[in-house]
Amino acid sequence: MNTSQTLVRKKNKLQKTKIKVREFMSWVRKRNPGESEFLQAVQEVAETVIPIIEKTPRFKGKKILERMTEPERVLIFRIPWCDTKGVIRINRGYRVQMNSAIGPYKGGLRFHPSVNLSILKFLAFEQVFKNALTTLPMGGAKGGADFDPKGRTDGEIMRFCQAFMTELSHHVGPNTDIPAGDIGVGKREIGFLFGQYKRIKNKFVGVITGKSPEYGGSLIRPEATGYGAVYFADEMLETIGENFHQKRVSISGSGNVAQFAIEKIIELGGTVVTVSDSSGYVYDIEGITRKKLDFLMKLKNVKRGRIKEYADKFGCEFYARKKPWRIKVDVAMPCATQNELDEKSAKNLVANGCKVVCEGANMPCTSKAIAVFHKSKILFAPGKSANAGGVSVSGLEISQNSMGYHWSREEVDEKLKEIITNIHTICLQHGKENGYVNYVKGANIAGFLKVADAMLEQGLV
Repeated sequence: MNTSQTLVRKKNKLQKTKIKVREFMSWVRKRNPGESEFLQAVQEVAETVIPIIEKTPRFKGKKILERMTEPERVLIFRIPWCDTKGVIRINRGYRVQMNSAIGPYKGGLRFHPSVNLSILKFLAFEQVFKNALTTLPMGGAKGGADFDPKGRTDGEIMRFCQAFMTELSHHVGPNTDIPAGDIGVGKREIGFLFGQYKRIKNKFVGVITGKSPEYGGSLIRPEATGYGAVYFADEMLETIGENFHQKRVSISGSGNVAQFAIEKIIELGGTVVTVSDSSGYVYDIEGITRKKLDFLMKLKNVKRGRIKEYADKFGCEFYARKKPWRIKVDVAMPCATQNELDEKSAKNLVANGCKVVCEGANMPCTSKAIAVFHKSKILFAPGKSANAGGVSVSGLEISQNSMGYHWSREEVDEKLKEIITNIHTICLQHGKENGYVNYVKGANIAGFLKVADAMLEQGLV
């Protein structure tokens, strides 16, 4: 076969794959109308996984991807509670139990006004692949409520958490579904949720992760997502013969993930020059030091103030209602929320010589932004691979609870780094193409293969 014939065959094969993807996505859209975030997440996976399905005999005709995109169970429930003035409030609660082929459902709870079924289905779908990449026995789920903890008293948050868990307790358990924290669900909320479950069930079991070490939590769980994302970015840099030493880094967000990503980057010799919140971003040209990070943590975790106060304190530039992707940096780590980094921002990063983009949040880059990174051959890692540190340590917390044992901080950190390194290795294995690493492809294929094979072995369930 000559070169011309080979090219024609490849072109025809590519065209057939595109048709298969279009047909599949048409089916998914009809079943999930208006769920833009979920459809975006499924599209990304379909484009990389359908070619694998087409050329793998054991998958053909088994409707594996169709089954993966259909949750095993979706729970929607009302949450009535009283505020401090005695006014009755009604919120909506959710739990999307997506896939349990490789273990009990595992995934966070998010309390935020933006929470809806589309967002939680996208997060649960991503969680299936993320958990599979860790190689720990965890299925994928996500849940939460359209409740906003901002401005609420501790008493109001306690009453809401108790009302939420009163219903959720019927559907979770240490061998069924183990929730964790997410946006709006931190140490305080986890404590209230766990306490209510214990009261209802009269059992002290590891039904939820992210607990305080005083009652069964793992050390470095709060740090794990941020640390893990930095470990992954460091592995990415290593593929081009570099590391974080003297690298300038742009980070979005200023919550848990961003804070501990900054801490680890400082430790590795890098310089973080931006942080943000919903009001805008700060550009600290000299870089965030340990002392400045301590101020940021108190500002966000205790005072719950706005990021402009950091700019006022240290004489930095503050850009209201802007994103930090115009700054010239070597590494960009979006750590805030979904779809925060768009095509224009991606082009800015490329023009400014950015080498690595590593997602600390879940799907913070739009599809068009990712296409820009791939076209420009900038190394880009999706959240399902890069921010798996949190759920990895949650998995380690489950192990410690079942053994009745606590590992030291150093032991957990070592295990976390090992898991992240292994995830990076398997992404390289499935994502290398013509001297470039497509981490999206690598993560999707590796996660799919593990879950798909487990589903096949368990029959039509």
